[in-house]
Amino acid sequence: MAIDKIQSESINLADNFAFTGTVTGAGGANTPAFMAKPSGNITISDDTVTKLLFATEDFDTDGNYASSRFTPTTAGKYQVSGAVQWNTNTSYDGLLQGRLFVYKNGSQIFRNDIDPRNSGQTIISGFNCLNVAVDMNGSSDYLELYGYVDVQNNGIADFWQTNSYFTAFRIIT
Repeated sequence: MAIDKIQSESINLADNFAFTGTVTGAGGANTPAFMAKPSGNITISDDTVTKLLFATEDFDTDGNYASSRFTPTTAGKYQVSGAVQWNTNTSYDGLLQGRLFVYKNGSQIFRNDIDPRNSGQTIISGFNCLNVAVDMNGSSDYLELYGYVDVQNNGIADFWQTNSYFTAFRIIT
């Protein structure tokens, strides 16, 4: 279709077009990307911020995830997500508070809390999830997930393998 014809008629986007040259600005890959889960239930001590270990990789497109740390080699904005299901070890030790943190380069940048204390209820299980966009430099920046629990009677809590994950991917801008 000639350029002068496009200018005088509307384009039917259902038609097929054969382009010569290079088409830019279309598509792209949301990589690097990874998703990891814990290899089993992991016990977290009461009142202690703890790095969460996600040792089982579902995928890691560019080999940027290791030792529960994501260090992407491409600069850009990344969608980071995590979820943890907390469970106290006994029904006598209710979960007072659960926190999930995103750490960048060893410092907290985002957090999500569950806090049933004001509800007047004691729960033995809770679920934290978070989503945040993070700017990464593509060389030295890294991300990790940390968790914190406050359990009645100084009890302990596990985060469950089944419903817990850590994932990130580069956002195409």
